Amino acid sequence: MQNEVVPVTVKGVMPTANGCAVFLGNDDKTFVIYVDHSVGNAIQMTLDGVKKERPLTHDLIGSLLLGLGVRLDHIVINDVTNGTFFARILLQMENELGKKIIEIDARPSDSTVLALQQKRPIFVARKVLDAVEDMTEILERVLKQQSDEAAKSEEEDEDEANDEDEDKT
Repeated sequence: MQNEVVPVTVKGVMPTANGCAVFLGNDDKTFVIYVDHSVGNAIQMTLDGVKKERPLTHDLIGSLLLGLGVRLDHIVINDVTNGTFFARILLQMENELGKKIIEIDARPSDSTVLALQQKRPIFVARKVLDAVEDMTEILERVLKQQSDEAAKSEEEDEDEANDEDEDKT
């Protein structure tokens, strides 16, 4: 089926020299979309549940949707051309005149932030998933490296604390 979509989740956000790598995938495959720092940070803050003092752009969009009585139904990363990904945001609106579905062209990065904030599903077209390189091993390697670095840093902090305690005695 040409329009088949597959559910994916954000598996990780890693800073890069020019922005952030956002790893998306399921149990079978992981792929990466490169985004600018600000959107990468917005995705990570949403994943971490960070409360912001003032609304950021994606928060504003979410508030506008809420105020207009529009619900984000889901997003679909529907195409990739020469390494550039494309997405659609599907909005649902219901009022006394009936139900309406609105489909909007958007960057996958912005779409992902909105879907995460609204706790709505993220899908990728099967043709996109089939076309992208599997980055599962790279993500696992990076996560293990981060975990090892965090453990080493924690160990060093404990050593420093012990050294300070010894100095006091």
